[in-house]
Amino acid sequence: MSFAPFDWIDDEARRRAAAGLVRALRPRGAEAELLDLASNDYLGLTRHPEVVEAAAGAAHRWGAGATGSRLVTGTTELHAELERELADFCGFEAALVLSSGYAANLAALTALTGRGSLIVSDAGNHASIVDGCRLSRAETAVVPHADPDAVAKALHAHDGRALAVTDSVFSVDGDAAPLAALAEVCRAADAALVVDDAHGLGVLGEGGRGALAAAGLAGGAGTVATLTLSKSLGSQGGAVLGPARVIDHLVNTARTFIFDTGLAPAAAGGALGALQLLRREPERAARAREVATTLYGRLTAAGLTSARPDAAVVSVRAPSADAAVRWAADCRAAGVVVGCFRPPSVPDGISRLRLTARADLTEEQITGAVATIVATAPREALAPLS
Repeated sequence: MSFAPFDWIDDEARRRAAAGLVRALRPRGAEAELLDLASNDYLGLTRHPEVVEAAAGAAHRWGAGATGSRLVTGTTELHAELERELADFCGFEAALVLSSGYAANLAALTALTGRGSLIVSDAGNHASIVDGCRLSRAETAVVPHADPDAVAKALHAHDGRALAVTDSVFSVDGDAAPLAALAEVCRAADAALVVDDAHGLGVLGEGGRGALAAAGLAGGAGTVATLTLSKSLGSQGGAVLGPARVIDHLVNTARTFIFDTGLAPAAAGGALGALQLLRREPERAARAREVATTLYGRLTAAGLTSARPDAAVVSVRAPSADAAVRWAADCRAAGVVVGCFRPPSVPDGISRLRLTARADLTEEQITGAVATIVATAPREALAPLS
């Protein structure tokens, strides 16, 4: 009898291929040969000389790795400085740096809940939030997208510890959560509000201080923010920001912090360098939003269907998953890299091209990108112009 415990994988692969959902890695070279509208480098800082030098300098001084978990040998003075700077910049009492934004969401949701508590989660939340809810062992109520009334109903139906969690800016369509209304609902129910500001930091708020700062909620007694350092700050890693007692609680209880190796010094140094640069050049945040609005306006004027961006993500609808894949491939062949979102990445089942506006894009690059996207668009994606 043959031993083939993984034959089922072949069946799964055939089903993915039939549905047009095959994904593959595409290694890129070090040199930027194509125009990038797919990464999350919103402020154009990943290759900025100051940020690169800060990362390299940190590696030279502290070494290639953190050497251990944060509670053993993995916390350097650099990590502590980055945490102070993040908390101060975003308007919170304290911050805790982790190895990724994914780990930050898992840390916050698992450490602040547990059996007998309730998490109310927006249907459009990122996969890291979904997984945090699953791992928390709390009861989870998934409510309709951007619906504070549904959040209120779920919170008031529960007797005990509870929190609501939402992305500040949703990564699929780029729309912003109604944070002020959600905060009011949470206050009325004596519940905490956890906000993943991955796509708001560096883009929203005064000088890019984030969506919570823009909504006047930063530093609130019942508010916790999670961040990634890999988007606007051009580096890698994540963080949780909130009241000092919340951060101390995570240090003592969050498994993705306690049992994970600390963030590499180069990543911490790069993020700190980017944050310091953003303090000096706050206009980058407004420029990213301006580029997003320009892309949206020109693409919709050409007949494409796009969601109005609230930050730096511009979503353009495709007729099908196969059409989205072909469209993205044709854009790449023409010199423009765009994101391609298909099920299960899109909760509504509608495939999209996902464009990310960057603060460093020139008018010539924007014009060329729009022309390429429109010229390669499937016929069904273009609405007839009156």
